Amino acid sequence: MIFLRSTLREFTTAGIGVFLVLLVITFTTQLIRLLGLAARGGIPTDAVLILLGFSALGYLSILLSAALFLSVLLTLTRVYKDSEMVVWQSSGRGLVSWFRPVALYAAPIVFLVAVFSFYLTPWAIGKTEEYRHQLENRDDVSAVAPGAFKESKNGDRVFFVEKVSSDLSQVANIFVQSSQNGHQGVMVAQRGYTELADNGDRYLVLLNGRRYEGTPGQADYRIVRFERYSVRIEQSESKSFFPTQKSLPTRTLIDNSTPLNRSELTWRVGLPVSALVLAFMAIPLSAVNPRTGRFFNILMAVLLFMIYSNLISIFQAWVAKDEIGLPLGMWGVHAAMAVLLLLLIYRRMFGFRFRFLRTG
Repeated sequence: MIFLRSTLREFTTAGIGVFLVLLVITFTTQLIRLLGLAARGGIPTDAVLILLGFSALGYLSILLSAALFLSVLLTLTRVYKDSEMVVWQSSGRGLVSWFRPVALYAAPIVFLVAVFSFYLTPWAIGKTEEYRHQLENRDDVSAVAPGAFKESKNGDRVFFVEKVSSDLSQVANIFVQSSQNGHQGVMVAQRGYTELADNGDRYLVLLNGRRYEGTPGQADYRIVRFERYSVRIEQSESKSFFPTQKSLPTRTLIDNSTPLNRSELTWRVGLPVSALVLAFMAIPLSAVNPRTGRFFNILMAVLLFMIYSNLISIFQAWVAKDEIGLPLGMWGVHAAMAVLLLLLIYRRMFGFRFRFLRTG
């Protein structure tokens, strides 16, 4: 019981630390990317947190899988480095004895990875796609981000506003550059608002402003002062929304067996299975060789993790192209990694060496 409790406690502590670090890194990179899009006017500023939340849900299954693997690897590497493994082995705790605490620790995490992979991640991706579709179908004024120049969808106008109210009905310090019949026109106004006409058209009403009309390079500019000027807002054509395979429910993927649906199902099944296999594989990979140091094992383990993930993606692409069947695409990589796991355990227990996997 002491062995089991102490091992589970150390696994959990390491897992929480690794998961938080990975989560902060993912949040930071996604936040920087979304803020860059918002600064260029690609998305409104109020959409940053919404897209960040959906993006985080989409990455949680991968982060949990990586945290499970690294927490077991780091814990057992420390056990080897501090010679605790020798103490446990002298007490009758061999290499196989570590499978039970790893299984108990990995079981709830693998279950969470499966829940995210099969249900929550597709839901989050679907909500992200729907929200992006709504943003693409906004009119020109609704798409304007404060402090950024925004071109209209048909390319004949450029908008700039300094401030926008929360309901998008009031704007302040407006700049509108338009091109009509070969003439360039620029309008500036202190404030404005949006107005809905009786026929359903929307207008941007500018108040207390000026309009400059003329041809660039010539001196025949005309300045017109106005108290009220209405600019018709072009309504974007509503595009049909077609969800991708990544956002489809798992039941839909099973019922509609197309190559793309089968490839997505291969990926969703592969995440929890690979998380379990990698958790067990960390047991033989954690043995430290004093001549190479602790970080060599970690480097080789991370390399194996990347190879495993890339192989799953390769088999998924083959299933999508209908080059291999679903059983081979879904289980081929995991079966090969399970055989490799058995070879690594056999090597650690009986000292058999094979050159291409030399780690100690």
